[in-house]
Amino acid sequence: MSNVRAEFSKRLAAAMTAQGYEPRPGVLSTQFNVRFKGASVSFTTASRWLNDGAIPEYEKLVALADWLKADPCFLLFGDRASRGVRAARQVKEDAPLYDDQKVFDIYRTLPPTQQKAVCEVIMAFAAASSRRSSPVKSMAGAKPPNRKS
Repeated sequence: MSNVRAEFSKRLAAAMTAQGYEPRPGVLSTQFNVRFKGASVSFTTASRWLNDGAIPEYEKLVALADWLKADPCFLLFGDRASRGVRAARQVKEDAPLYDDQKVFDIYRTLPPTQQKAVCEVIMAFAAASSRRSSPVKSMAGAKPPNRKS
């Protein structure tokens, strides 16, 4: 975890320098407190941000990024953030595009046994997808509990 803090501290100091501020705790706390609407930041907290001791809470990170004209994700994660965004964008761009209506029309021309097989495949994909995105087990097809009045 300390490596993450160290990298954050380096990026914070570099962002301050890029905006013409000396990366010192006194400068950071003073300049931050002038701009931030919430609770002020102490000299000690600013020192921890600059010296591998801590990473600010989300709203303070966003305020730092606004002040320093930086991307909050970049301050926190560095180049890893932009690589992740590029990779996600590439996956979306590479996804095949299908005309839903055309696929459905073709499905309707299939014999009932093949339609059933297609439905089972779709349901299996949907079930697998919902299990990955939610740790809660699906209640589809479950019997309602016995209730005694």
